[in-house]
Amino acid sequence: MPKRVFAPVYVIVILALIAGFLALRLYSVLGKRTGHEQEPALRPAEERAKVTVLQPRPVPDMGGDSVRLSDGLLAPGAENGVRALISADRNFDVPQFVDGAKSAYKMVLEAFWRGDRDELAWLCDSDVFASFQEAITAREAEGHVLDNRLVRIEKAQIVEASIQGGNAEVALRFEADIAAVTRDKDGNVVAGSLTDAVGTNDIWTFTRDIRSADPNWKLSETDEAA
Repeated sequence: MPKRVFAPVYVIVILALIAGFLALRLYSVLGKRTGHEQEPALRPAEERAKVTVLQPRPVPDMGGDSVRLSDGLLAPGAENGVRALISADRNFDVPQFVDGAKSAYKMVLEAFWRGDRDELAWLCDSDVFASFQEAITAREAEGHVLDNRLVRIEKAQIVEASIQGGNAEVALRFEADIAAVTRDKDGNVVAGSLTDAVGTNDIWTFTRDIRSADPNWKLSETDEAA
């Protein structure tokens, strides 16, 4: 019968300490998020559920009203209309709405540039969607592809708001820098440059029936700002 060999107690203690150290190191690497992890790919329906673009949410008590706390998000003359809208819809919050409008601005532009009709139909009312669809169809017929980038939104400000019955309208002025390139079907540049951003000034109007169970605002009008 072979003779059994027992390790000294101090060797066992050292091995236990080493195991504990390695466990702590593994936790420090695997047990914490570093900020560089990839998000799992989302299907379109899941992505829309995740992104709350212009949906009203309950406004917390911040010790003052939404208009007073807007800090430059309202153009002169827009305050009365916004206050009337807040009276009709207590969930309307100026900073929250402007943040959502900026997200919608980016999403609409990018959907138009890549010709995503489904996304545009979800974000726009029927008239605006029809205009976008016509432009996309004309672009496709010419064999052109837009390779555009929204560099930054310099400013987003409510310039007008109104409420009639249950129909609410909010118009915002967007000042943004866009790098725009048009390519042909072979990828050759037809117009524009990605190295030179162009400043844009637009007025976009969003509408919503506050009596409806649908919480989403729709883009109902686009114009160039004066």
